Amino acid sequence: MTTDALARAAILPEPDLPSGAELLAEGRALARDWRVGPSAFLDHVGERCEADFKRRAMAGGRIMRHAQIGFRDAARSRRACREIWEACDREGAAVDRYGMTLDWAMGYPLELRREGPRGTGMMLEGPEDFAGLTAEAPVAPHFGDFVLGFPGAVANACWALAAGSTAIGNLGQMYTFRLPGWDDDIACVAETVKALGLIAAQPVEVLVHANLDDGYAATFSDLASGLGVALIERHVVNALVGASMTHCYGHHFSEPVGRMAFHLALADGARAPGSMVYGATTAYRGDAAQNHASLASYLLVDILGQTARPTGHAVNPVPVTENERIPDIGEIVAAQLFADRLIAHGGGHVPLLDTGAARAEADRIVAGARAFRDAVLTGLADRGYDTGCPFELFLALRRIGARRLEAAFGGAEPASVSPVRGGIEAMAARRLAAVGPDDRTAIAAAGLKVLIATSDVHEHGKTLLEIVCRDLGVAVVDGGVAVDPDDLAADAQASRCDLVCISTYNGVALRFVDAVLSELRTRGLATPVLVGGRLNQIPDASNTSLPVDVSDRVAERGAIVCRDVADLAPHLLGLAVPDDPA
Repeated sequence: MTTDALARAAILPEPDLPSGAELLAEGRALARDWRVGPSAFLDHVGERCEADFKRRAMAGGRIMRHAQIGFRDAARSRRACREIWEACDREGAAVDRYGMTLDWAMGYPLELRREGPRGTGMMLEGPEDFAGLTAEAPVAPHFGDFVLGFPGAVANACWALAAGSTAIGNLGQMYTFRLPGWDDDIACVAETVKALGLIAAQPVEVLVHANLDDGYAATFSDLASGLGVALIERHVVNALVGASMTHCYGHHFSEPVGRMAFHLALADGARAPGSMVYGATTAYRGDAAQNHASLASYLLVDILGQTARPTGHAVNPVPVTENERIPDIGEIVAAQLFADRLIAHGGGHVPLLDTGAARAEADRIVAGARAFRDAVLTGLADRGYDTGCPFELFLALRRIGARRLEAAFGGAEPASVSPVRGGIEAMAARRLAAVGPDDRTAIAAAGLKVLIATSDVHEHGKTLLEIVCRDLGVAVVDGGVAVDPDDLAADAQASRCDLVCISTYNGVALRFVDAVLSELRTRGLATPVLVGGRLNQIPDASNTSLPVDVSDRVAERGAIVCRDVADLAPHLLGLAVPDDPA
């Protein structure tokens, strides 16, 4: 006999899981005390919620603009809210909404927030801090990252609503993000479902936002699977919860036809206006002049997309310094003025616009997405899951994981190759092209084993390392995402790996490396540690809230600094063919 690894008993073995209906009822009850409050934006535009303003903008042919703000210092973020709007307004340009970049520590329960590790985002202590941001400028506040999807979801949603925010996320992080030191996935999902009940009970429409690039869409091979998860989220939030689901995408969509195609595909069947379409930041790989070309390329597609098929998504001109560090206030203003001028020119490009190829690809994506959604819901129901329970469905999706979900329910052939997976495969191929055949043979013959993990929630660097190792014949041990240093050291000891590789994104490099090296020494291990990604950290005495490069200090600690994935091959070769001790 064979056991179905996706059977309900295998994925949800706990005998007494919470009831989704009861969790929603708890959340709805909170609406007696926590409701959408006033904000400078709602007062300025004369609307009850951002969704209504978006619909008015769509009807009038107005293209909205989004800016991302989130300095670690909350006072600096408040000043940024005011100064960006004022600078744009002086030039006759409009910035309509701000994405507030909260620190990952905001995801913890209230009593643990001061104890957990910090990133580079804002820490807001209570509803007054949320309201302090929304009062600074007449711009719609979007509280996304680390609000929904975490054990602190209810408190964060209460405070965001009270501050006048009517767009709250990021539901996509519920599947893929893990807070360091936190392993209770039941609490993450339960608190999120409660927060959704609170949102649904508001007297005005509040958009429940998910960034698809932060969720499973970034891991699937087929873009149709990514859209399929969005359709499942619409089913849960719209039909089962009674709220309004909205999505953004864009980080990894740098190819124009594919970007337009996904815009058209996501618009199919959408009930609520879109939140924003994020900038294609993975295209920022050159200097400022080169990155401006990438900015113009994706932004023009988004402008024309909102002209051809308005969805209410605000376009997002990401400053060209984004691939180096957190952009400063003046750089955010410059990007917004760039977008304003490009929108003014965009109308002249409309007669040149032919969306035939994009529409054909969109049709394939939509058909594949519907098939994926139906296969998932039917397949889970057949295995005993209650697919009418938001809690059970969300927890099952989280525990099954993207790769198993797509393998079980995805199409035999991709409707459209995911730009994330395709882009990472292409990057790996370019790096591997520099490795000669003799070196490849030596590495493959050595029987090496590499443990690969991330220090935080961003896993694209990890995936890139895994592909490079796979193609070089090196065995990979999955160390996990946002892994704790003690767990990583324990895995290194248990696997007897030859090398530990850590991909880190922003703000924690030095602290994390120190902890990993200490844990390895405690276990008597001298396993080499290679670290790559954004090797920066905010100094304790910083008065700018901007991280600084700590590569030299990481190297001083004894770790191997990897400036590029291409640097991995020489280290693997050194392990495969060690120097002759004689």
